[in-house]
Amino acid sequence: MSDGASAHHHVVDGIDLRALPKVSLHDHLDGGLRPQTIIELAEPLGLELPASDADSLAAWFAEKSDSGSLVEYLKTFDLTTAVMQTAEGLTRVSREFVEDLAADGVVWGEIRWAPEQHLARGLSLDEAVEAVQRGLDEGVDAAAEVGHGIRVGQLISAMRHLDRGTEIAELALRHRDRGAVGFDIAGPEAGFPAGRFAEAFDLLARECFPATVHAGEADGLESIRGALVDGHALRLGHGVRIAEDITIESQDDEASYVSLGRLAQWVKDRGIALETSPSSNLQTGAIAAWGDDLTAHPFDLLYQLGFRVTVNTDNRLMSATSLTRELALLVDAFGYDLDDLLTFQINAAEAAFLPLEDRAELVELLERGFGAA
Repeated sequence: MSDGASAHHHVVDGIDLRALPKVSLHDHLDGGLRPQTIIELAEPLGLELPASDADSLAAWFAEKSDSGSLVEYLKTFDLTTAVMQTAEGLTRVSREFVEDLAADGVVWGEIRWAPEQHLARGLSLDEAVEAVQRGLDEGVDAAAEVGHGIRVGQLISAMRHLDRGTEIAELALRHRDRGAVGFDIAGPEAGFPAGRFAEAFDLLARECFPATVHAGEADGLESIRGALVDGHALRLGHGVRIAEDITIESQDDEASYVSLGRLAQWVKDRGIALETSPSSNLQTGAIAAWGDDLTAHPFDLLYQLGFRVTVNTDNRLMSATSLTRELALLVDAFGYDLDDLLTFQINAAEAAFLPLEDRAELVELLERGFGAA
């Protein structure tokens, strides 16, 4: 996906942000397809598309996703998942996903998706995971051939409104040494707390397998509490509504005085990473309580208070975005410099579902890359 029109915004301190190394923790496989690929995969399946050329299709996704409603936003995924029901479709989409990440400067990417949504044409759960892993491996190899070093892992998601949590947790564990690096629950957050999947999360905790949980996006503080308590979550998917537990006591020209509730204090003190996605949080109404443009996003408040904030794309197709663009938008909104952007990458690296030594190497790689800039 090209965002060439806004490319001039991608230069900070004279540096092209795309060239800098980045870490992506929250990126949905079914939210990052190339429009042209959807067209090509849809044809043999006889699927009706709302547009017949890639540019028009991209515009359709962008329009549907920018309504301010999570329900409307989620409808666009019916189309992407429809072309991801065969091994060939899953492998191709996964390969291109990694190539697109690598071209955007991503050096470690965690790619989340829900295998249970890809069984309509006869694949088993394990076959689906294997098809995605083949594509991810091909993408890493293809990126290496053009000089982009990237590593990736799968985050296996269970759909929170369905009842396959334990089955999907067991699936993730079967593939833990073959590409799966973590577990997630996704889908409608309000009304479907992490506690519904307590058995699955307990199993993963016993097996020492990490989980991140979508929370504090379409629901508030109790959802975050449930993610931490029932989900044993090591990170929060979005998590922006933790700001509901922060009170701005007073504000003058010099400073503002804030107090943190117990939950916010806990998330901050434990260094629990917030996987924020600025454009997506705006589009889905996750930050509606604070305002309707990016300068209202609690991201800067959370950053200034010392929370472990990370920057993510969520769904690159739906939000017509890239990690480079998300960083550029934050620079425009809050005046960040390269040191700030490096901090966000290090926050993400330190929260990555990788062994400690690998995380330390990743931080070094980031510091070298930003230092060379």
